[in-house]
Parts: sequence; structure tokens; C-alpha cells
Amino acid sequence: MEISLLKVLLNNISCFFQLSSCDNINCEPVQKYYQKIEEILKLLKPVLDAIIDAEIASEEPLHKAFAGFSQSVDELRELFENWHPLMSKVYFVLQVESLISKIRTSGLEIFELLKSSDRRLPDELNAASLELCAQKIKHMGYEQTSAVITKAIRDQVEVSEPSSESLAKFADCLSLRSNQELLIEAVALEKLKENAEQAEKNGEAEYIDQMIALVTHMHERLVLMKQSQSCNPVPIPADFCCPLSLELMTDPVIVASGQTYERAFIRKWIDLGLTVCPKTRQTLAHTNLIPNYTVKALIANWCESNNVKLPDPMKSMRLNQPSSLTLADSGAPRDSHILPSRGNQPMLPDSARSMGSPGKNLISSSGIYREGTSPSHPRSSSEDSSSGVAGNGHGLDIGRISLRSSEDKLANSGERTSDSGGQSPISPSRKEFSSASGADEQLSQGHNRIASASSTLSNANFSEGMPGDGNEVFSHATAYNSDTSGEVTSEPQAGTTLNTPHGEPEFPPRLEIRSRSQTIWRRPSERFVPRIISSPAIDTRAIDTRADLSGVETQVKKLVEDLKNTSVDVQRNATGDLRLLAKHNMDNRIVIAGCGAISLLVNLLRSTDTKIQENAVTALLNLSINDNNKTAIANADAIEPLIHVLETGSPEAKENSAATLFSLSVIEDNKVRIGRSGAIKPLVDLLGNGTPRGKKDAATALFNLSIFHENKARIVQAGAVKYLVELMDPAAGMVDKAVAVLANLATIPEGRAAIGQELGIPVLVEVVELGSARGKENAAAALLQLCTNSSRFCNMVLQEGAVPPLVALSQSGTPRAKEKAQQLLSYFRNQRHGNAGRG
Repeated sequence: MEISLLKVLLNNISCFFQLSSCDNINCEPVQKYYQKIEEILKLLKPVLDAIIDAEIASEEPLHKAFAGFSQSVDELRELFENWHPLMSKVYFVLQVESLISKIRTSGLEIFELLKSSDRRLPDELNAASLELCAQKIKHMGYEQTSAVITKAIRDQVEVSEPSSESLAKFADCLSLRSNQELLIEAVALEKLKENAEQAEKNGEAEYIDQMIALVTHMHERLVLMKQSQSCNPVPIPADFCCPLSLELMTDPVIVASGQTYERAFIRKWIDLGLTVCPKTRQTLAHTNLIPNYTVKALIANWCESNNVKLPDPMKSMRLNQPSSLTLADSGAPRDSHILPSRGNQPMLPDSARSMGSPGKNLISSSGIYREGTSPSHPRSSSEDSSSGVAGNGHGLDIGRISLRSSEDKLANSGERTSDSGGQSPISPSRKEFSSASGADEQLSQGHNRIASASSTLSNANFSEGMPGDGNEVFSHATAYNSDTSGEVTSEPQAGTTLNTPHGEPEFPPRLEIRSRSQTIWRRPSERFVPRIISSPAIDTRAIDTRADLSGVETQVKKLVEDLKNTSVDVQRNATGDLRLLAKHNMDNRIVIAGCGAISLLVNLLRSTDTKIQENAVTALLNLSINDNNKTAIANADAIEPLIHVLETGSPEAKENSAATLFSLSVIEDNKVRIGRSGAIKPLVDLLGNGTPRGKKDAATALFNLSIFHENKARIVQAGAVKYLVELMDPAAGMVDKAVAVLANLATIPEGRAAIGQELGIPVLVEVVELGSARGKENAAAALLQLCTNSSRFCNMVLQEGAVPPLVALSQSGTPRAKEKAQQLLSYFRNQRHGNAGRG
């Protein structure tokens, strides 16, 4: 055996043992994993010593086993070396359990190989001693927290929410029992997600989203428990509670973000090295704490009026025993009682593999935190930053909840194929794509969007002092979010492998409307990016890109002839192969269109065979990436058959039909044709009752259609506003999409009336406060339309406490957001002065 390899492995093991003296290793859940790994390594180390001393000759299988073992030990050493208490425990556990499984498997393989080896081994490596070591490894107890995580998320998806026992077990395994621990975990996960996004590791970012969703639900559950355990006869106003302690504030102070906290708790937060505001996730420009005498006086008056005694914050700090997350637990609460918000409903992949060690500087003061999330508590309607009263919306605003498992960019094609492994019956996930040519092939690089629904509105030009029309947007929206329907071919980044299911579960068709006292969780901006789809049922064999286009043309001509065949099996195979070819590259799409496949595929949209219909609509979607093909598909009278699929097809076919209609609607003439062909009603039905992916596809299509003025009234009349308001619940993962469409619909009287009737004003105000940058921008544009056209709506907006977040937006939003916020604030001032003059 190559002794140098074993010496490296022995050195890695020794370095790992030395980590036991590090303070960071002694906290949970890190310590228990360290001890488990240490047990395994202590069994292997004497074996290595004996082999090195005996200088046993190399054997290829054993050499490979030791090499794999050495690599896993090195990754574990790096993982534990880099660990810091402010890093994500959830992410750490998923990594470390995967690596422990590897070294356990490798260790057993090494012992088996040594037992069966023909080489003469040292006496201490006799078969009995090797078998004893193997049995010890086999019978070691292993943590299965990753399975607990998966089960909790599946419970949340399948039965509305995880059980109390499941959440309690998860909290105990990860030592996430208190409000502050959950907030720190959320910050850590957001940072990991940001790093993944900046590295354009979209699949990893989406995967981390699912972790964030579970922590979100746990936090909300904790808040619910505190509310249920309240012993005060009078509910404590949310603005009087510290977002960190969840208790009535005794010494409220304002931080650089303008939020108010209990001094002792925010000081501890900052002293830990956390330089972001727990509520807004904004990087704190400074760490000065300014006394908030106004809030302090209000609290004192409230306490006196309600005979409530102020708590001792230092005593609360000393009570460091974390609270339970289960309502069944009767332990005394450490945090105070506030109103809960609703949990999210994510789905987590069945298994997670190590995605590399997280960076050391997880919590940074370098200002690289983007405007991200905010804590989960109701916002004060009396909050007024101009007067120095900074109330608290105690909502742990955890970023976007994605139900997709893996989305990584593909060069020169936007194809998506299922990488199932047969693990999930759910519709496959999908992939962002980039393509070789054409304006329609422009894609977001990282998080830059092309024709993004949420960014389109920012390009509108508005009259000075008047609300803008949200539909004054670019007419070249060629992309929409890859979180629409279909499946993707996953090509993981180096060192990043995720075993993921195909897609996302369905949410209930109706999501209850939130009151202003409930949290809306801020989500990063969502991009409307086109996707390419392949078949989940077709063999994963790749149809190689042909340099010789004549070969492709020959193949396509044969497939086109097969489309004309009366055999269902032949048609099914042909549509499936064209679906794969269409997703592969731009040349293939041109060849397929040139061979006359489009009209035949359109005819097959009315096929009674489900798979033929799915393949046909997906092939057309992939072909539509090319601008010329968009026109050809529309000219082949595809719109009505696509509507037929939208009304009668399978869930996947409906999703891809909606996505195709979006792709076609990029062309202005098609917006008119689609709107007048009766597509809007089934699109709205899909928006309200489809799968989560179907809802997103419908929203992207409706957004593009709403750019054409004539379609706005049709969308409103079809009942879209009701569903859009409901989908502004971040659990649906569509906040930015929904508010972008509402901003367009708010430019017509019917749209404004529907928004008011469907209780859209409270959630729009919350988006202005806690939304993404684009979400805030579009929500402000919608509110401007509502207020300047109706004094009743204007009063409702003011009653919802819109002024403080609008003041903040006017100072720190996007240029267009600032403009809209300033126009709204100016309108409020003018109205107030006008009323005073008339009085």
C-alpha cells in the first residue's frame, strides 16, 4: 500500500483529534457529532499505524478505500475547523451527517478488504480483531437529524404542519429552542443563501431556501406558543415587545436601521458579532443605541392603565434556558406573548449531500448583506420614523421559500431533464437556462434579470406627481422564473451534489388572508426567467448535440413523419424525442421548426393520450425560446389548442401550456391574440387552483398579458385579484409575482376596486415595509394608484400604518421606489393641508 497516502490520512486524523481543545467544538449539536466521528477514527488509527509499520504492499481496492476515507476525514476536519456558533446548525447537520455516513461506509469497507486480503498482515490485524472493529462501527448509534428535518417539512406539506413532537425533536437535536437561536439560524441561512446566489449556485440557493422555510415555521410556532401561554388579561401591543426577547420593553433603544429593541438584548446581539438588524436584516451602519423615549413613555402609560408590571430585562437575560417549540410543552416561557403568523409550507429533498464547508465569515460586518429578511411580529400602525417612534413588526422575515430542489445554469441551452432516481412522484423541478443566440435567449446571470416581471415596472416612465401605469414596461420580456413547471437536467457545480426530488408539492388551492397583525415574510426578488423542459418519463440518455446539422435534420424528418403515424406509441415516442431535441440547443429548435414539426405538434395538443399531449406542449414550449418560432407557433393557430390543454390537460400539461402562452405573449401582437382568445379565464383558474408550479406559470403569463391595457379588465373580471392577494402569502413563494401583476391591475378602476374588496391594501402595505426591493417598488406603485384615485382607499392605507415604511422607502429604496414613496407622502401631506384649509 502507498505509505505516503496513509501518512497523510494519519496526519488528518491527528489534526481532527486536536480540534477537541477548541471551544467552538463544545457547543451543541457540534459536540455530539465530533464525539461520534472520534469513535470511528479511534478504531481506524491503530490499523493505519500497524500497516505503516509493516510497510504492507499496495492493493488497488484498499488504496481506493483509504483515499476515499482520507478525503472524507479532510472534509470533516475543515468543516469542524470552520465551525462557529453563529453559523447555520441546520446546514452543518446536513453536511456532517452525510460525511459521517461516508466514513462509516468507507471504514467498514476497509475492514472487509483487510479481512479478505491475501497479504500477510501484522498479528494485531487478525480477522477476529478486524471483525470486532467492524461490528463496533456497525452498532454505533448514529444521528438521523437530517431525516427529522425531511420528515418535518414533509409533514408541513402533506398535513399542513409538522406535529408538535416532530418540531420538538428537531429543536432538541439542533439546540434551536429559543427565539434568539432561531433568529441567529435564520440570519446564518440567509447568508449562506446569499453566498450561493453570488456564486450562481442556484440549486444550492434553492435548497437552502427549504431550510429557511422550516426555521420560519418553527419561529412562528414559538410565537404562537408564547401567545397561548400569556397570563395577562390584556394583550400586549406588539410594538411594545422587543423582537429579540419577545417581552415588554423596559429600556427601548433605536438601532441604525430605525428599529426599536430592548437595550440588553440588542446589545447582546451586537456583542455576538451580528451586525445586521434582526428585523430588517439590513447591515447596521453603526452600533450606536439611541434611547427611544417616546416608546418608553407609551409603554409606561400602557402599563399604568392596564396594571401591568414591567419585566426585569436582566433577569430575562439570565434565564437562558431555551423555550420549547411545542404547544404541548408546559415549561415556563422565557419570551413574551405576541400574535403568531402563519407558517410556510416547503418541501425538502429526501437526502442532502455535503455541499462543501461554509465560509468562515458567515456573519460579516462588511456590508455584504443584502436587504433580506425581517423578524416575525406585527408592525406598528403608529410607527413614525419622522417622529423618532420606531415600532416593531416582529416578523422573522425569512427569504424566498422555494419548493424546487435544484436549479443550476446550463450553457447554451435551457433544457431541463428529470434526474429522478425514482424518489418522488411529484412533478419535476426545473432549471434556469442560457442560450446561444437571439434576444429571447438573454438570461439572468446570477440574479440580473431580463424582462423580469418585478423589474419591468421599474422601467416605466410616470408623469410628475401622478401615479404611473404599471404596464408601461418593456415589450421584450423574454424570460420568466425558472420556478415554473417542468423538470431540469441538473449539472451541479463542482463540489456540489444534491440528491433532490423532482419538484414541489401542491399547496392548498386557497391560502387564508392575513390580517395586519400577521407577518408577511419578505422574500428576495423573484425573476421571471424562461425555462426549457424535457420529459420525466423518457430515458435519461442524452441526444448528443450534432456538429453535423444534416444528421439532426435527417433525424428530425424521421420524427416528423412519425408524428403523422396513427400509432399512439409511435406518436408518443416521436413527441418525446422532439421534446428532448428542442431543449438541447438553438440549432435544433431551428431545424425542428424548419422541418414542419410545429403544425403537427399543435395538432397533437388535442390528443386524448396524456403523454402525447404533455410531450407536444412541452416541445412547443422549448421551441418557443426562439423568437421566430414564437411567431410560427402563433401562426399555426396554437393558441386555442393551448387553451384546450390549459382547461383539460394533466397538471404538468397545464403548467407547460401556461408557460408556453407566456413565452408567446412576449410578442406584442400575441398579447392581443391570447387575450381575445379566451385564455385569461383558464389562466386565472390555474392561478387559483393549480399546483404551486402551475400558479407560478399562470402568474407569469398573466403579468405579460396585463401589459396590454385591454387585457387588464379581462383579468380582473376573471377573478384574478382574489387569488393574487392570497398568493402574496410568502408560503406560496409568489409575493413578487403577485404584487407585479397587482401593480398593473391597479391602473384601472376595476382593478383598484377589486384590490380594495379583496383586502389587498393591508398586504400591499406590508410588502412596502418588509418586501424585496422590487416588491416594495411595485407595492408602492399600486398604493399610489389606489390613494390618488380614491379618498376611501387613501384613508385605508393611512390606517394600515403606511407612512413609516414609506418614509423608509423614500430614503433607501430603488430609484423608482423612492419616487413612488415620495409621491405618496407628498399626496398625503397635500390632502392633510387641504383638509385643514377647508376646516
